[in-house]
This record gives sequence, C-alpha cells and structure tokens, in this order.
Amino acid sequence: MSAEEQVGHYPIKPRRVSFDWDETPLHWIPDEPTATHVINVLHLLLPAGERWFVKVFKEALPLVRDPVLRKDVKGFMGQEATHSVQHAYVLDHLAAQRLGTEGFTKHVDFLFEKLLGEKPPFGAPIPPQEWLRFRLAIIAAIEQFTAVLGDWVLHAEGLDRADADTIMLDLLRWHGAEEVEHRAVAFDMYQHCGGEGLPRYARRIEGMAVTAPMLLWLWAWGTAYLIRHDPQLAGRMRYSLREHNRAVDKGLLPTWRELGAAIPRYFRRSYHPSQEGSLRKAVEYLATSPAARAAAGAVGRAAMS
Repeated sequence: MSAEEQVGHYPIKPRRVSFDWDETPLHWIPDEPTATHVINVLHLLLPAGERWFVKVFKEALPLVRDPVLRKDVKGFMGQEATHSVQHAYVLDHLAAQRLGTEGFTKHVDFLFEKLLGEKPPFGAPIPPQEWLRFRLAIIAAIEQFTAVLGDWVLHAEGLDRADADTIMLDLLRWHGAEEVEHRAVAFDMYQHCGGEGLPRYARRIEGMAVTAPMLLWLWAWGTAYLIRHDPQLAGRMRYSLREHNRAVDKGLLPTWRELGAAIPRYFRRSYHPSQEGSLRKAVEYLATSPAARAAAGAVGRAAMS
C-alpha cells in the first residue's frame, strides 16, 4: 500500500528554507570534482527551468476545473519558485569562488525563455492550445527525472560516506524530498489539460522523446563547462565518462540504469508517477531538514516578537 493510500490525498505546500553558504567549499564532495560538478549542473538548469515551469502553469491554470488539482498546482508552483531562488543563490556562491556560470546559463535562459516561451519559436505555425500542451508534456517528462533523482539523493549514503558538505546535502535532499512529494502534479496537470485518448498519450511520449536526450546533452555540456572553468582545477582535467562512472561506483551519482529505466516506465499507458519513490521517506526528511527547521523557527520567533 502506498503512502498516499494510507493517508489519503497529500497536500502540496511550499516551505520556507534558509541556507548559509559561507563555509561550503567549491568541491563540496572532497576530492571528487567530477561528482561535485555533475550534481552542480542542477544549479545551472533549475533557476531558469523552474521559473519556466511556473510561467507555463500560470498559462494553463485557467483550464483546470478540478479544485483538488488546482490546489496541488498552486502548491507545486510555490515549491518550484522557491527551488529556483535557492539554486540561484548557489550560483552566486560559485561566482564568489571565481567560478562564473553566465557563459552557460545564458544558453539555458535562451532555451526556456525563447525556444520554449509563450509563443512557438521562429514563427512556427503551431496552434496556441497545442503549443501549451506540448510544453506541459515537456514539464511532465522533466518531473519524471526529478522524482527519480529526488528519491536517489534521499537514499544516497555514498554522499554521507564521502563527507559531502552538510549544507549542500541539505539543499539537495530538501529539494529532492519536495520533488518526490509533488511527483505526480505535472503529470496530472498534463493529463487534465492535454486532450483525450491516443493523441494525449502520443504527445506524452513525444514530450519524453524530446526531454531525455535534451537533458543528457545539457548535463554533459554543463559538467564539461564547470570542470573547464573550475579555478581550482586550472584546466588540468576534463569531464570524462571514466571519472563519471568511477563516481557512480562509489555511490556519489545515480547509476545509468536508474536513470534510463525511468523512461520505459513512463511509456506505459497505465503509468502514474505516484509509483515513483517513497513519499514516507520524503516527508520524514522534510520534517527534519535543518534548513526548513531553521526557517520555520525564524518565522516563529518573528511572530512572537
């Protein structure tokens, strides 16, 4: 029995968090620059990507007639907006350590703001309804991977064994837990707004067919960029599949099988993301996250003052 079946409908709500990056080193997994920067690609993609999620969902929100889904979507939007802000703070921290990211993030901004913006790029003659449905399908596919990554980081004992920076681990696990928590919202939003029958299913497959190679390309490019511009490495190394796989073997990164298997699961006609990850594990972490607890305490103290 799933956690949802045990507790009924689970409400999605944004949380206040507060992270102090002053003591976080550039290589926050000690002596593991490749693993560090593979994960750091999240900070390159998510500020713009999650702002885009919110924009697209704002466009689609008037189409939602189900009050429960509407409430979930608003909670999802609040969580994603918070994620975007917190990952942007990490970019500021990287810049303060002489690792500038603008050379890469300008391309990410172009992808989400222009190529996937409110209107089809290059004047493509795509009806507005179909363009919105396509972008909702892209978000649902991306959220399939974020749920898998979120569940992975909640269980990634290799990061603890490697003595990874506790602040960065808390950011990743807080974010990962919320991804597991809202793992079905984007899928349900697409199903609700994406039409009916075979065309809706075909568009869902199309969304994954576009998203999976796009993410793989962005991740490899982003990791190579970070390693190449890392001031501590000073050009002495490049991103390599060998070093990536070595980090996988240490439990510092998810396995290719874990990531790849998410795709055929998503292709099943009967698939629903509530099958991904452990909501119980996610909720347990969110109740103990140092950043979430610190922010909640600060709010409580302010209310009492």
